[in-house]
Amino acid sequence: MTNSHTYNPEHLNYLKMLAKQYPTVQAACTEIINLQAILNLPKGTEHFLSDIHGEFEAFEHILQSASGVIREKLDILFGTTLTREQREELATLIYYPEEKLEEIEQTVSDMSEWYRITFHRLIEVCCLVCSKYTRSKVRKALPTEYAYIIDELIHTYYEDEDKRDYYENILSTIYALDRASSFLVQLCTLIKRMAVDHLHVVGDIFDRGPGADIVMDALEEHHSIDIQWGNHDILWMGAASGSRTLVATVLVNSLRYNNLEVIETGYGISLRPLSVFADEYYKDCDLSRFAVKLSAEEEARLSPREKQAAARMHKAITMILFKLEGQKVLRNPAFGMEDRLLLDKINYEDKTIRIGDNVYPMLDTDFPTVDPADPYTLTPEEELLISQLTRSFRHSEKLQRHVRFLYSKGSLYKIYNNNLLFHGCVPMNEKGELISFSIDCDNLSGKAFLDHADKLARRAYYNKRNTPEREAGMDFLWWLWCGRNSPIFGRDRMTTFERRFIADEQTHTEPKNAYYHLYDDPAICDRLLKEFGLEGEHCHIINGHIPVKSKKGESPIKAGGKLLVIDGGFCKAYQPTTGIAGYTLIYSSNFLRLVAHEPFSGRKDAIRNNRDIVSNSSILERLESQKKIAQTDIGTQLQEQINNLLALVSAYRSGAIAESHK
Repeated sequence: MTNSHTYNPEHLNYLKMLAKQYPTVQAACTEIINLQAILNLPKGTEHFLSDIHGEFEAFEHILQSASGVIREKLDILFGTTLTREQREELATLIYYPEEKLEEIEQTVSDMSEWYRITFHRLIEVCCLVCSKYTRSKVRKALPTEYAYIIDELIHTYYEDEDKRDYYENILSTIYALDRASSFLVQLCTLIKRMAVDHLHVVGDIFDRGPGADIVMDALEEHHSIDIQWGNHDILWMGAASGSRTLVATVLVNSLRYNNLEVIETGYGISLRPLSVFADEYYKDCDLSRFAVKLSAEEEARLSPREKQAAARMHKAITMILFKLEGQKVLRNPAFGMEDRLLLDKINYEDKTIRIGDNVYPMLDTDFPTVDPADPYTLTPEEELLISQLTRSFRHSEKLQRHVRFLYSKGSLYKIYNNNLLFHGCVPMNEKGELISFSIDCDNLSGKAFLDHADKLARRAYYNKRNTPEREAGMDFLWWLWCGRNSPIFGRDRMTTFERRFIADEQTHTEPKNAYYHLYDDPAICDRLLKEFGLEGEHCHIINGHIPVKSKKGESPIKAGGKLLVIDGGFCKAYQPTTGIAGYTLIYSSNFLRLVAHEPFSGRKDAIRNNRDIVSNSSILERLESQKKIAQTDIGTQLQEQINNLLALVSAYRSGAIAESHK
């Protein structure tokens, strides 16, 4: 290139902007050297979780232990110098430093010596987990208070006799100034921070467990994360957006499983209006079909009066939900769900209901607020109630913050380092053909429809209130939650109505989309990967949503390893069915490893008895050679930066752009 006329004007303008950041040839070349060095570092470790369902204690332990990565590091370093019990105690200290330290202080007589030895061990672990990163990246991760000290310690060669006294003096001074516990906590935090470079959450953070808000708090603090929305996440996103139907759904689910702590304590949403309404309009109502599911401890603790009040609220909000769902179906013919209009099919005289060509006896037709002649219209009192409750969801500051985080870090699917991540499915028919949808679009399927659906989901939250676009977006969130063949629901129908009111269990079935029995076919998975622009030996689909029934011999590895189901199984309610507490996935620079977990015995037991989650890991793929950053998505971005900088250097040398020396 000899002059500016050989440059595309747009490209030249971009290079001039880049020149403001790198004003000389030397500055540009220095950055090229730095970026080129980064490309040759090992790829960072990725950690995949799914289906947390509010089970905070188990989630926290899996997160802190990085699904066994930290234990693996301790075994590498201390496998021949520390006993298994000592390594277990050190692992627990790293996971829960403050709580474990309190316990140790009560049993150790010489804390000065204990700290000295423990600091040495933790610094060794720090050195190992930081070894694959640039010094600059490690520095950015260091806690501000101890950044200089830790940087010195992890880059000091202890074998160097001249440095040994310097090293020991730092540690003894920390103890003498009564900063040992604070310093130890920060070392443990750094180890956990550097053990995993990036976290993927493949959907369903909410519902069932009591601590979804606490899980969200922890995820907000994570240094690098993406989220693929699950159906239960979409449910709460819709409620926060102001969808009355999804507010009612959240309340029905929470009441059904006596899981109101997240709503009332976590998000500060008062359910008193619902309680008052239910006491007035459902006081003498048949509640036999709406008994709340309770644990043995809750069964013993709650009085008959409290159980009855919960059942009353459960039934009152459920009937509101069925009305609101009917309204959505009626105003959205594109959803193709007219067969889910059931309130108008009830014969109150003989207490039966017609569904399709069949007539079934009803177990309950005592619906005080339903007008048989106009079953989908809310009473004025129901309108007032659901408006009050929806307003409370919209005005919960913490819920709104969490939902904004879900939108900013989340999407329906993610392509990351040749892996395709999504929670539910890519809808297809029995022939393995992609299903087309015409919901605010014209016959879109596969990737194109998921891209379209992602945009519609965002309209529900970001468009102005009371606009047709926002209303349509909120209706679409409801369809994503339970609509026929929705990509995150993945079933033909949701049979909440039938389960409450019809004894015939054949009506309770929720047929899965064909994807779930075709995804064991490698050809199907290859076709889906290609649909999203992925081809090659080391490409995978990583899936959540459907618990793997391990005790029945089901494997999470499908299509010869092309597809991996990592439903976390954190939810205790699913564990009797699955037989385990689900799966997580680790993708390091050397291998892809699936980890199967046993149920967690609890935080207190873990701290007191150094009890880790019992996990069995199996390496699915061992890479032929260590994967470098150059072979990752970040590497592609860095290479593009290098190419632009090389073009800038060329422009400087050709005279197209002048250097700026200050």
